Amino acid sequence: MDVALSEEVRSARTSGQPLVALESSVLAQGLPFPENLTSQHACEAAVRGAGAVPALVAVVRGQLRCGLSASEVESLAKGEGHPQKVGARDLAPTLAARATGGTTVSATCAVSGALGLSVFATGGIGGVHPGGTGDVSEDLHALSRFRGMVVCAGAKSVLDLPRTLEALEALGVLVVGYRTSEFPAFYTPTSGLPLGHRVEDAAAAAELLRLHRDMLKQPGALLLCVPPPPESALGEAELEVALRAAHAAAATHRVSGQALTPFLLRQLATSTGGRALRANLALLEQNARVAAEVAVAYARC
Repeated sequence: MDVALSEEVRSARTSGQPLVALESSVLAQGLPFPENLTSQHACEAAVRGAGAVPALVAVVRGQLRCGLSASEVESLAKGEGHPQKVGARDLAPTLAARATGGTTVSATCAVSGALGLSVFATGGIGGVHPGGTGDVSEDLHALSRFRGMVVCAGAKSVLDLPRTLEALEALGVLVVGYRTSEFPAFYTPTSGLPLGHRVEDAAAAAELLRLHRDMLKQPGALLLCVPPPPESALGEAELEVALRAAHAAAATHRVSGQALTPFLLRQLATSTGGRALRANLALLEQNARVAAEVAVAYARC
């Protein structure tokens, strides 16, 4: 895969400095401006603060990129040129059209895998949508093919979490709690869904990644699930009320497909008076920091 690297990313690869891949769909589509730009800066600072190098993946004018300039990050955040939402299956058409786009979890997994990047941080993964519609995120299949670790706050709360967890198991994705024995529900640390494995620190997570990826050579990802920071997390009851309202609004406006999740997240932010947005920003920064700590520990294994 032909991927253009920034000077910082190229230098880190040459020197063996640990890298953390970051997706760009959250920047281009997932969060409003200017919060998206502030969040990206915070995530990059968290990665650097832990001793690793951030590697933002995106498509810029028909070129796959890993590591963007400050002006390119700001352009994506502002939505200049109407950047596309790019999943793994959309990569070739986006390149052929010489278009610009934010890469989802699935596309970022594909690029990270091609570059040999072993740790990737995101907010929450996609999964199975509720209602028996058959709407299943491409993220799940991408995770079954990515030989590395994805650090997340579980799956997005708007999804059918029990079926998402079942799908991950069926696809052979190893799901591990970070200081938790319960699958996080993105905005809230609790889902009622137990996890069979947990680790207590970055060193233990790195050792698990070494065994899973390098010794056993498992084909799928290790999904490290980090509960959202308690000071910003939403309560279960508040989230349930907001979710019902968001799904009702989506049905009224007939929103589906790729537009559904961003629509639901915007509705949640509005109905919770901005608390859902603040929780999203906090968990993104936390996940980036944890991912960097694991990447640094993994480089020492």
